Amino acid sequence: MEGKESHHRHHPLLTRGRRGGGGYSHGFSPSQIQALSAVCEAFLPSLSPPSDAISHSQGDPQLHNEAALEYYYKASGSQSPFPDEVAEILVKRGLPEGLSVVKLVLKLLSTRLGTLLVCGLICLNWKWPFVHRFSELPVKKRETILQKWSTETFLIPLRIVFLMIKIMCCYVFFSWTDENYKSRTLDAIGYNTDAREDKIKPREERPLEKGVIETLYENDSTLKTSLIQKGLFVEEEPNEDLYKIKCDVVIVGSGCGGGVAAAILAASGHKVLVLEKGHYFVPEDYSGLEGPSFEELYLSGAKLTTVDGKVLLLAGSTVGGGTAVNWSASIKTPDHVLKEWSVDRKIPFYGTSAYQSAMDEVFKRIGVTKNCTVESFQNEIIKQGCEKLGLEAGQVARNSSENHYCGSCGYGCKTGDKKGTHSTWLVDAVNNGAVILTGCKAEKFILGNNKNEEMRRRCRGVIAAVEGRNITKRKLHIEARVTISACGSLMTPPLLVSTGLKNKNIGHNLHLHPVLFAWGYFPESKSKIKGNSYEGGIITRLHKVQTGDSNNNCIIESAALGPGACASLLPWISGNDMKDQMSKYARTARIFALIRDEGSGEVREEGRVTYHLNEMDKEHLKLGLRQCLRILIAAGAVEVGTYRSDGQRLRCDGIKKEDVEEFLDTIVADPGPKSAAEYWTIYCSAHQLSSCRMGSTEEDGAVDENGESWEAEGLFLCDGSVIPSAIGVNPMITIQSTAFCISKKIAESLKQGKFCFDDSSRA
Repeated sequence: MEGKESHHRHHPLLTRGRRGGGGYSHGFSPSQIQALSAVCEAFLPSLSPPSDAISHSQGDPQLHNEAALEYYYKASGSQSPFPDEVAEILVKRGLPEGLSVVKLVLKLLSTRLGTLLVCGLICLNWKWPFVHRFSELPVKKRETILQKWSTETFLIPLRIVFLMIKIMCCYVFFSWTDENYKSRTLDAIGYNTDAREDKIKPREERPLEKGVIETLYENDSTLKTSLIQKGLFVEEEPNEDLYKIKCDVVIVGSGCGGGVAAAILAASGHKVLVLEKGHYFVPEDYSGLEGPSFEELYLSGAKLTTVDGKVLLLAGSTVGGGTAVNWSASIKTPDHVLKEWSVDRKIPFYGTSAYQSAMDEVFKRIGVTKNCTVESFQNEIIKQGCEKLGLEAGQVARNSSENHYCGSCGYGCKTGDKKGTHSTWLVDAVNNGAVILTGCKAEKFILGNNKNEEMRRRCRGVIAAVEGRNITKRKLHIEARVTISACGSLMTPPLLVSTGLKNKNIGHNLHLHPVLFAWGYFPESKSKIKGNSYEGGIITRLHKVQTGDSNNNCIIESAALGPGACASLLPWISGNDMKDQMSKYARTARIFALIRDEGSGEVREEGRVTYHLNEMDKEHLKLGLRQCLRILIAAGAVEVGTYRSDGQRLRCDGIKKEDVEEFLDTIVADPGPKSAAEYWTIYCSAHQLSSCRMGSTEEDGAVDENGESWEAEGLFLCDGSVIPSAIGVNPMITIQSTAFCISKKIAESLKQGKFCFDDSSRA
């Protein structure tokens, strides 16, 4: 037990540096890696540092170190272990069809004939051997080839290769740290996350210790014992590598909805088992390092995109789900949205005092405060920019203290001040006997016959797989009176589909609250606003954009983009431009426009998401993005820009108002179909909603007003997937309040003796 406890104090998965070479399993051939290295070198070549960068470092040694800057500019994307890391991530996280194209193109680039075919006449030379492989071409020629690929409209696969390798190459280069969590590249761009964040002191016992079973530390001989010790009934089926477990309630997912449901139902006296495919971390585990944090805390390592690659999807995948990694904004469901749901969509409870009380209860339990003691760099920019334009930038309530100044909450809050479900609702749950099983992935729900309703089946629990590295393939057959899916809008629909449910709303009507970013550069020598972009409360100010609709379908907030994510999204114009842009990282503000989308998407298979904006969405995003730029300019930015692939930007020193408006007229949300446009934009989404929406009838929704499946009695949904439509603001409070109401109804039904099993209802 001593070794196990030491892991609990210092989790090895989140505090280590990135891998230092060797042991790769990407399957790329040596010739493909050579070609990939040549591509990465063209994206991020070795350069001589510009003189103005060195002089800037001497003016502010705390932000920029001269030696680090020199190293940064001279470093290349082809250096070990960057190409192998890029290959590893492409294999692990890339869509299969995209990966196949990348491998094929790299194979062609490793030969002379293939290079000629893919790159054209630029690879010809009058000297032997006349035709050069891609890796034999000068860096400048390789850069020219990549620039052509980025605007390729005829051979779209080349644009796909450009995009996939560019994103992964920039991400790896700018998120890399050594075994001591240090990086001269990060020093050079002024990134130091420990500057003003006080880590929490290690505790004697972690908050969920009495209820959590971590398969990461279990083996075949200890798992059954651990389950029994936590008060669960367990039978072993050795011939099937199967454990049969019985409980009152089984919940799949521990985030916004699952955490609340676990607390409410455990407090009602029921034995609750929560399944979480991610792992359990506490503040002292968090490193604030982008690479390992993304891998361990986010779905698909924070690299999941829609099938067409247009939208990057960020969703939590750890104990606490999205509440462990979100940006703290705590906003109640807007009144006009509640009216729409309760009246137009005929879901009465959203118009009741019970729902209003639920939001108050949620606010109280997760410690929401409405003020901010010290504004961060980016939020101060929104505040001052809006003030100068005569606009309102209201304060945003947060589930943390008023003096919370942690800018790395997206990688887990190191201060422990942010109150996610893993430090609130789930603590309540385990204190009332609930059990949380980590590293456990649900595969399908168990449906049986229903003696009460011939037309509807009865859900009897869930089949799950344990994914612990010291456990042989073992399934869990969990039988429960009530089964709850709370694994989010991207994971709940595939789980219902794999179970065999047929409701037409399952996996459809997916809303994403799509986001577009704008940036503004504020050098210290020309700005009175203090701090760095990665410091302080992430979202404390919000501006509502007037879109011609009284319902405010677009809002502006600030973003927390680490160096790797920032470089991945930044337009690549040339290697020199990318390095120059990133050298200004610390003093570049990033704010975004978020819309309440009317367009929607589909997710019925895990990892396969499609999505389409409608024309009104594009108009709202355009208006929001233009307003972002106005705010940045008004706040004193010397240069502003968007994340459009052509590097759209504007220098602001001494600029006239009419020149600004002329630039803003060029801003659009969607330049057109990817196959036709020479430039493109990547959207982001951290709010996925409505993919199994609640409806007043089976035609309108996948679940009824109680959150129960129309097709399976005893199967409930308690996550963002049940929300009737997009909300237009950060949805944490809406999801928790909805789960609160659904869970109270479930508890009342269980108290009345409903959902009891007998032999006649078995499958």
